[in-house]
Amino acid sequence: MSALDAARTLFVELTGSAPEGVWSAPGRVNLIGEHTDYNEGFVLPFAIPQRTFAAAGLRDDDRIRIASTFADEPVEVALADLGTLFPTPSGAEPGVPEWSAYALGVAWAIGLAGAAAPSRGVDIAIASDVPVGAGLSSSAAIEGAVASALDDLWDLGLDRVTLAQVGRRAENEAVGAPTGIMDQMASMLGRPDAATFIDCRTLATESVPTGFTAEGLEVLIIDTQVKHSHSTGGYRERRDACERGAALLGFGSLRDADASDLARAAELMDDVTFRRVRHVITENQRVLDTVRVLAADGPRAIGELLVASHASMRDDFEISVAELDLAVETALAQGAVGARMTGGGFGGAAIALVEREAVAQIADAVTRAFADAGFAAPHVFTVHPADGPHRDA
Repeated sequence: MSALDAARTLFVELTGSAPEGVWSAPGRVNLIGEHTDYNEGFVLPFAIPQRTFAAAGLRDDDRIRIASTFADEPVEVALADLGTLFPTPSGAEPGVPEWSAYALGVAWAIGLAGAAAPSRGVDIAIASDVPVGAGLSSSAAIEGAVASALDDLWDLGLDRVTLAQVGRRAENEAVGAPTGIMDQMASMLGRPDAATFIDCRTLATESVPTGFTAEGLEVLIIDTQVKHSHSTGGYRERRDACERGAALLGFGSLRDADASDLARAAELMDDVTFRRVRHVITENQRVLDTVRVLAADGPRAIGELLVASHASMRDDFEISVAELDLAVETALAQGAVGARMTGGGFGGAAIALVEREAVAQIADAVTRAFADAGFAAPHVFTVHPADGPHRDA
């Protein structure tokens, strides 16, 4: 059963009637630009074909009920009570199961985005084919699908950038994950055959043709099956280090720093903070260089930038793991144009830009390398730049 059909079927089981519609939003792959978004820097992600679907319909009361194919029981609250659940105190667990906080948080955040208060509640059933915990932003896909459904059902007329901001607020303040806005913007603004260049300070965007299809290239996703979470642990520590480094340099954010500041940073900071700062500064430049090189020389010329990005995340930001390193090293040894881990790190997926005819060979080599190392078998598949949210039924 497709995820779309699964969402529709779950809605019928939940309510006894057909949904008024089904809306979906995609996951995303970040081509380059990791941990730069919350530093007000630059990123270059694209939406992927894997999507989350939200079958939804209005109720006759003021309650919101969320069900999902990956949870046993629905969660139901009064719309008026969302303000007592969110924002979640720093370091605290959401007052509802975390999976439901992504969707309920969107309903709460919409109310803070200048939209008129909804007069009716809503039922929402969620299903997805975006891998969870793989660094492909399954969370932003949930937020985008739910936001799109609520925007239509409540006749709000919010634009996609505003809906992306709603999703980020839900993730930051309802779930408690200190992420930037890249994931939500990438999901909301996806276009076929193009990545989205985002200035995370101004939210200015530019659609950047990738040229993958014309050049006979595929983006291979190597999901290591090592799950991660942005709401705990290392992600928050990296963000804190970036803020500490910016303050030591006298900047509001690391967006204001460039390579000329590295010598001063080395004098002011301990080694760990310096390396975190160096990653962000150099990664911002790699994003700008990738946009320039794609336009001037095409996708085959960006391989070295992808490889340098992975090395920086492995050595300076220290967010890679052995499985990600092995995936990247094996893909490169088998002739990939370039490869890097993608997403927030501490698990998740790597991407490799490969010749179309080499997909099976490289996938087999990575799978064998994982087996030889005693790792769980990876999930390897291809993606291409795809559309953002839309109504499916």
